[in-house]
Amino acid sequence: MECSSFLLFSLVAFLSLREFVRLSEARAVFVFGDSLVDSGNNNYLATTARADSPPYGIDYPTHRPTGRFSNGLNIPDILSERIGEEPTLPYLSPELQGERLLVGANFASAGIGILNDTGIQFLNIIRISQQLAYFEQYQERVSSIIGPDQTQRLVNQALILITLGGNDFVNNYYLVPYSARSREFSLPDYAQYIVSEYKKILARIYELGARRVLVTGTGPLGCVPTELALRSRNGECDPELQRAGDLFNTQLLQTLRDLNTNIGTDVFIAANAFKMHMDFITNPESYGFETAKVACCGQGAYNGVGLCTIASSVCPNRDTYAFWDQFHPSEKANRIIVSQFVTGSVDYMNPMNLSTILELDART
Repeated sequence: MECSSFLLFSLVAFLSLREFVRLSEARAVFVFGDSLVDSGNNNYLATTARADSPPYGIDYPTHRPTGRFSNGLNIPDILSERIGEEPTLPYLSPELQGERLLVGANFASAGIGILNDTGIQFLNIIRISQQLAYFEQYQERVSSIIGPDQTQRLVNQALILITLGGNDFVNNYYLVPYSARSREFSLPDYAQYIVSEYKKILARIYELGARRVLVTGTGPLGCVPTELALRSRNGECDPELQRAGDLFNTQLLQTLRDLNTNIGTDVFIAANAFKMHMDFITNPESYGFETAKVACCGQGAYNGVGLCTIASSVCPNRDTYAFWDQFHPSEKANRIIVSQFVTGSVDYMNPMNLSTILELDART
């Protein structure tokens, strides 16, 4: 009896070890950024920036809210799905333990920006400096499971997604008329300043072991339903916010090129989120959308006034709306965006798309 128990224990231990090895050889995914990529970290925080109540999650597999700012899956979910990996859990989730750590982690937090004073109205959120600190902590936790050498290999081979910048405009510079930042900087100077701060963040991610990093620029900030409600008379995108995005994205692309040149290889990949969004904003019908102006969930003009809540009107078919709520794309729109990540031309993914990355990395 004791021998049988020992053999059973040995078999379980062997299978567990083999599973750890398999997971450590899979490609981990790490996510940093704001509400566009937050998978539920803010559920665990005392903050007003949260999506843990219906109708959020109405099309998620469980049909329940998860903290994703989406009717269903968000960009990190779909990205993991496309490369054949499990979706990453929020870093603050108590379920992120043991072998689940080897899949990667999502550190993103709704409301944050490049600057620490972005999103202060949301109170307790995980600022980017803390997200990076959690990334260091994550590596220490994994080292205790598979050792430091395997942990370094896991991180070096991982795919990393970072999405920042939009909130530094809409929830900082343009949050109120004559904001502190708008009095301090002209718009061109502000764009230059936040890109210079972003460069420090990206350099730190590289220091922490990142070797393949997808960096999204801002989308068309002047075209989201909340800005149409606030600034538009006839549904046209706001030119000032569009200019802000263009200034930021142009300088960010050059910064990524400079970083890659200094490193000597293509670590940072620019994802042109502005163009990806504008494709279906300017021609929604060709992507199967009825509208790219009105949010599916909300109230007021363009459903862009106030938050998406249980009291809001909700469209019956989310797949016909490019925007789920006043700021965030629907799951269908997210799928279009990730498709461009995977196969998009150099106009969308510079210097290469994800398919090329995976092909190159498979050879090494």
